[in-house]
Amino acid sequence: MKGYIQVYTGDGKGKTTASLGLALRAAGAGLRVYIAQFIKSGDYSEIKALARFAETITVEQFGRGRFIKGKPAPEDVTAAQKGLQAIRSALDSGDYQVVIMEEGNVAAACGLFAVDEILDIMAGKPENVELVITGRYADPRVIEKADLVTEMKAVKHYYEAGVAARVGIEK
Repeated sequence: MKGYIQVYTGDGKGKTTASLGLALRAAGAGLRVYIAQFIKSGDYSEIKALARFAETITVEQFGRGRFIKGKPAPEDVTAAQKGLQAIRSALDSGDYQVVIMEEGNVAAACGLFAVDEILDIMAGKPENVELVITGRYADPRVIEKADLVTEMKAVKHYYEAGVAARVGIEK
């Protein structure tokens, strides 16, 4: 099986959901999946749901569960570096056929690690492993190196419509 590199990016909702759908399909096909979450931390609904698939889907969180504005704290960078090492280990282990860097693009855009780290991971991906990188702000070099890129586009969103109405902007 040839593994491809997929990128889910854009300002619309659904990037994580698409990657989790891929993970569920892979698990259903008997494949093992590793997911590293770079921004989130905590017991989100997807974590609770994926716990039911613990034999085939492994999820680890390397975020501190908060928005990063400005320069990231050293603790954020350290957590992200641990996540990058975990991704490399998962790719090299031979234990997983699908590896997902959830919010990897955002982590790079926030300065948790350099885009070059993502490019190195892409370049070193074993032939038979599918690599998925999600998150807004995908760097053009990441997009260029990927085999499949899906851009989620926000057309209408309840939150944005509500904010626009409150501040008197027509959408």
